[in-house]
Amino acid sequence: MPASRFVASIVLAQVLAQIGAFTLPALLPGYLARWQLSATEAGWLIGAFFAAYVAAVPVLVALTDRVPARRIYLLGAACTALSHLGFALWAEGFWSALALRALAGIGWAGCYMPGLKALADRLEGAAQSRAVSWHAAGVGIAGAASFLVAGTLDSHAGPGAAFLFGGVAALVAFGIGAAVLPDLRPTPRPGALLDFRPVLRNRAAMAWIAGYTVHTWELAALRAWAVTFLALVIAQQGAPAWLPGPNVLFTLAGLLGIAVSILGNETAQRFGRGRVVAAAMGTAALLAVLTGVSALVSAPLAVACVLAWNAAIYLDSSALTAGTVQAAEPGLRGATMGLHSMCGYAGGFLGPLGVGVALDWAGPEALSAWGLAFGHVAVVTLLGLLVLRRLGRPA
Repeated sequence: MPASRFVASIVLAQVLAQIGAFTLPALLPGYLARWQLSATEAGWLIGAFFAAYVAAVPVLVALTDRVPARRIYLLGAACTALSHLGFALWAEGFWSALALRALAGIGWAGCYMPGLKALADRLEGAAQSRAVSWHAAGVGIAGAASFLVAGTLDSHAGPGAAFLFGGVAALVAFGIGAAVLPDLRPTPRPGALLDFRPVLRNRAAMAWIAGYTVHTWELAALRAWAVTFLALVIAQQGAPAWLPGPNVLFTLAGLLGIAVSILGNETAQRFGRGRVVAAAMGTAALLAVLTGVSALVSAPLAVACVLAWNAAIYLDSSALTAGTVQAAEPGLRGATMGLHSMCGYAGGFLGPLGVGVALDWAGPEALSAWGLAFGHVAVVTLLGLLVLRRLGRPA
């Protein structure tokens, strides 16, 4: 199969595997009321996806250095389909939803980095970097569309229909993976399966991994709570008639973010990855604070801040992942990408939970609480930037 067709097939499969990932954040206001969840419980439901991913990804991705990535990918797609179908048919409250969200995290651990590694193993140089960028764009498109698709299906047929759609889409991704991924066993490397010590000694890779950790922290926090934040601001502050609903708005934010992500990767290749990442992280920290404060002013300002903050977060998305891929030693690429994902999604677990805890502490119905909830993300982002720059210096 030609490389271009192979890349397109993998990106399409990843879009379908990811399309249901943010159905719960998109429908969170309804589930908060239906299941009488606290903000902290809601944070756990969102974060369970990332926590399970963190637990599963080092094993599943490191296994791609030992067994065909195709087998890991198909396992991940099957778990993803089962989790969405289960949420539609069996979820009845916090604990059943928590288990199914964890299964979704395991599924994505089997799909995301193994699919990306399949691309990286076939390409080199600029072609590899661009494939990584398009892969990130495809995942981003699916994440953005997830909000609009879920909101539309929910309004017409209820929340179960939204989760059923995600399950069927994941089954189609399973079929694409079975058709295009080669069943070739890689040349095994010496050492234990989960021995990440060689990766930890790679300062260049660890610098990008640190940046990706806080990137996912802030992205997950915003994705988890943006719809709820905008819905609350619109309800309390009012909004002009021309302003779309929260799910449509955050879909637009995600699509804008994808374009920014591709632009960021191309800009990084031209002007230097370190400069672009530093500018993106500094801007995102400032916008996190402004977004929290904007709730006290007006709904249009809150929307503008969410759009701008989301774009700043996406600016360094592809650049960070491409940096890790290119800094990885060839025989340790699977382990390096596994650690990259594990650390990143640990941030993805803590971000939504941190926002939920802050809201419960400050009062979830108070608009002023969002300054603290989103403000903690700014502190984390700046600390991550300091770690990235320190590790990125020559030893």
